[in-house]
Amino acid sequence: MPTLRSVSIAFAIVATFCPPQVAATQVPAPTDATAALLAELIRLNTSNPPGNEDLIAQFLAPRFKALGFETEIIATPQAGKSHFIARLRGDGSKKPILLAAHADVVGVEREKWTLDPFAGVIRDGYVFGRGAIDFKGGMAVFARAAMLLAERKVRLERDVIFMAEADEEGGRYSTSWLAQSHWPSMDAEFALNEGGWIIKRDNGSVRYVSISTADKGGVSFTLTARGTSTHSSMPRPDNAIFTLGKALAKLAEFDTDVQLTASTRQFFTTLAKTSEPPMSEYFRDLVSGDPVRVKRADKEISRDPLLHAIMRNTIAPVLMNAGFRGNVIPGSAEATINLRTIPGTDPAELAAMLKRVIADDRVEISSSQAQGGTSGPGVPTALVSSEDTELYRALVKEAKAQYAGAEVTSYLFQAGTDARAWRSRGVPVYGIYPYAIDAEDLSRMHGNDERVSVESLRQGTEMVYRTLVSVAGKK
Repeated sequence: MPTLRSVSIAFAIVATFCPPQVAATQVPAPTDATAALLAELIRLNTSNPPGNEDLIAQFLAPRFKALGFETEIIATPQAGKSHFIARLRGDGSKKPILLAAHADVVGVEREKWTLDPFAGVIRDGYVFGRGAIDFKGGMAVFARAAMLLAERKVRLERDVIFMAEADEEGGRYSTSWLAQSHWPSMDAEFALNEGGWIIKRDNGSVRYVSISTADKGGVSFTLTARGTSTHSSMPRPDNAIFTLGKALAKLAEFDTDVQLTASTRQFFTTLAKTSEPPMSEYFRDLVSGDPVRVKRADKEISRDPLLHAIMRNTIAPVLMNAGFRGNVIPGSAEATINLRTIPGTDPAELAAMLKRVIADDRVEISSSQAQGGTSGPGVPTALVSSEDTELYRALVKEAKAQYAGAEVTSYLFQAGTDARAWRSRGVPVYGIYPYAIDAEDLSRMHGNDERVSVESLRQGTEMVYRTLVSVAGKK
């Protein structure tokens, strides 16, 4: 069984240098249609920036159209960047279900890959390449599950909408931009997106399936210290860099309190059921509500950075700016602090907390940016998607059927996704990476030699297809 620490470490970018090898010149013909589709999607380089997501739109459009889907390619003001929408019509007696997957991927350090990251190599039971997990693998699963409805001529009560979107990894023309002018094309009763995890044990069995019902939001603050600008040979007590450094040191020693939501409480309860002592006891202590037990559990569980993150607001310095010459003491120094927040957190309370911890009037604190998941003046309140919907219930049922013996739990996703475009309008969104992965697979996401297993893709496609039949098919 992978330890919880190994699961969290798996989220870190792999920093170990891997000497490049010659990539296979011939890609074995896969027997699984989802793996074959994923390999083709990986070969379309949509690293963002610049994205070039129109490559995906142009590739998918004729394939969906040939199966009877209505297709739409929505160009953005940036050349080469498009959103793709395919709709399989039902009888209209129920609102649509939507499957959303982002077409862009993060860039690569090519010299650290052992094979071409955009070759779509299938080897040793895995599909390799940038986006294999995040999130072209999910795109392939969602696309194939929707295509199967058409291929098998499933009679539908509701439209099934598949969407491949732009700029999820960063950029101006994300789904939030799209919703402003094309909302009718993406409106639905509920949606599937990236989010929760299907985590395997060392023996290959699935330990748990987590379905995200909310994302952490975020807000950034700028800390500014001011002093006298002068020659470096004559330092003064009001050195802006020293003042800022002392403020950052105080934040480094500070941690926010545990703050569990309904979904994180359920998630940690599930971990208690699927863990061995002593960790199982720590998880039970965490959800007990007893301050002494919670404090003890927090100390042990927080050794895992992922688990530390999803049970509290987190603080991380991300940018610094000070000085312009080697012989000049600057008159100001700035640092940007990014806080990832529990849904419903008020930015004003965060600013007050920072001021209290820093306790230095020489440091100014100003809000610079907010993302979905934070409430307060001018910032949308994050909506947690209800577990009492037909889609959530069907996904739980089919996950249990697909992965016998696995626990299924709701989950607060530790980062942000493009689900905000729907949740901010009251549309429930449920997140899942629809394939079982282990700690080694996770270590490669956003890192080097990213991969997903062919068998996991096949199982995920079966699960999502059955979910669609349950929710959209005629009874």
